[in-house]
Amino acid sequence: MSTAAVKQLVCVKWGTMYGPEYVNRLYGMVSRHITGPFRLVCLTDDRSGIRAEVECLALPELGCPHPQRTMGKWRKQILWGATVPGLETGKPALFIDLDSVIVGPLDDYFRVGDPQDVYVARNWARPLEKLGQTSVFRFPVGGNAHVLEDFRADPQGIADKHGFEQHYVTHAVTGGVKFWPEAWTRHFRLHCLPPFPLRYFMTARLPAGTRIVTFPGGPNPDDVIEGRWNKRVPPRRSRWAHVMATFGGGARVDDNWRRHLQRYVLPVAWIAAAWRE
Repeated sequence: MSTAAVKQLVCVKWGTMYGPEYVNRLYGMVSRHITGPFRLVCLTDDRSGIRAEVECLALPELGCPHPQRTMGKWRKQILWGATVPGLETGKPALFIDLDSVIVGPLDDYFRVGDPQDVYVARNWARPLEKLGQTSVFRFPVGGNAHVLEDFRADPQGIADKHGFEQHYVTHAVTGGVKFWPEAWTRHFRLHCLPPFPLRYFMTARLPAGTRIVTFPGGPNPDDVIEGRWNKRVPPRRSRWAHVMATFGGGARVDDNWRRHLQRYVLPVAWIAAAWRE
């Protein structure tokens, strides 16, 4: 089969928040849900522990001062360069965040629309604003180089205006972004987790037609498997112990008592079954 038919995927790993197991499990999930040849490129500042099948390359420098006073993951802007290490320029690439769980077929993510289109998930936290969410997005490599160039020219100004890199991308892409079909890409907290207080008694469900579950804003898949929101609290804590911690009876998920009370999750078997090498 020709090189043109090879599906190219990319992830970005920097810092210490996600260990190599996140990359390794992403590769395993991709391999089980894609047909034909593919490549997974990982741009990273630490390739130790990452399985040999993943093509690890050095994560390029941002090329400008990192914006201050913003929560945006601006290092991902390097994907909008005229060239991206390891990726074939002019061909589409699919980016998947490391904290994603793949549960369905991926081939259609490469087939939908024109190869030069930019496809993103809808930002379900602010659906009326038609903003993109870049946990899973497809882009033509090198096709919107102005996105990175403009950012480098005024990183702080762009960050102050948009707040998050995904909001900037939504507005900056030539011709605008397009959205995946709604059922494909789901947000764990908004689409799978039962509302408070039902999450104390019901496990998270997997909506029909879902292919990728994303976890923006937490919790992370490894914690959900253990039945906790984050590593500040012990795994599989009882409902009563979690409630009591709201009033000072143990470690909290969050210093704010209201957020702590709401952030309870039972272990999820379908995540444990999917999120593996």
